[in-house]
Amino acid sequence: MAKRRNSPRKVHVRRGDEVVVIAGEERGKRGKILAVYPERQRVLIEGVNLVKKALRPTGTQAGGLVDREAPVHASNVMKASEWEARRTGQGQK
Repeated sequence: MAKRRNSPRKVHVRRGDEVVVIAGEERGKRGKILAVYPERQRVLIEGVNLVKKALRPTGTQAGGLVDREAPVHASNVMKASEWEARRTGQGQK
């Protein structure tokens, strides 16, 4: 059987873009993109999809539970500028 190659796909948003979550549990939240993972079609958004992460203490850092962002699928986000244009009726057809 031939090997499948998982080539990175193009994602419609970039790091630093302001986006709005349009679907899922976090719908309606806004944030700036911190990272894009094209191979998994996911993006990491500041302040959105927070999960508890248990951290082990290190020499410089105390351990405990920390809130961290988890990735969201790229299809569930839209650029904030496009969102505003659609909401106000200024969107292109």
